[in-house]
Amino acid sequence: MTLIDVGGLPTWYAEYGDGEPLVYLHGGFSSSREFAPVREAYAERFHVFTPDRRGHGHTPDVPGPFSYELYAEDAVAFLDEVVGGPAHLVGYSDGAITALLVGLARPDLVRRMVLISGQFHQNGLIPAFFHGPDAVAELQESVLGVWYAEDSPDGGEHFPVVAAKIIESALTGPTLAAEQLAGVPARTLVLSGDDDAITLEHTIEMYRSLPEAELAVVPGTSHVLVMEKPALVTQLVLDFLTSDAAPTIMPIRRA
Repeated sequence: MTLIDVGGLPTWYAEYGDGEPLVYLHGGFSSSREFAPVREAYAERFHVFTPDRRGHGHTPDVPGPFSYELYAEDAVAFLDEVVGGPAHLVGYSDGAITALLVGLARPDLVRRMVLISGQFHQNGLIPAFFHGPDAVAELQESVLGVWYAEDSPDGGEHFPVVAAKIIESALTGPTLAAEQLAGVPARTLVLSGDDDAITLEHTIEMYRSLPEAELAVVPGTSHVLVMEKPALVTQLVLDFLTSDAAPTIMPIRRA
């Protein structure tokens, strides 16, 4: 577990296992701590890197607003300076958006990519998800606020500042057009809950717009499917990352 300068910013990360490099990009308000319950399964197959994004987990906040473009720049710097080359990217929620932007900007740094509950445009997020005057207070009282208070070098009292910046970034970005996704060459698994905060219609549009995409919708789950059905999500992800695409007998989209 290390705190180092990456791209000019202090960044905390940990490493586990051996094999091909894999970078896990966590969700908003959270940290790489969300990955802990399934970490061993991944580390049996891969050399896993788990950075905490700016203002999340053990990585301190920095002045100014958050944006997905900044997250992607940080991830590119991490891949260049710490990993030292291309890696599999597994991104959840805000981490999925970050991975998608990396796949567009620096396809040379992406082997395969898994996008869990992410969107390519902010209108894919259900409008009421972050609305309401008590949103930040409710988040601070949740397990995410508890994790932040336990881990952040900025202290628990700084959580409302970071939460407000995360909400603002989610309500204003990302702003990609579906046509832009054709520029992602990496084989990609698009993964979603069937009752997700990202509309299923948006998820399907993302799947159809990525040239080398596969789709999985996990039944009986919400936006936190990685916590609700961790074994099934992990099985789907690891099978995708460790297997070649199966030839389909009656292809339509892939014909």
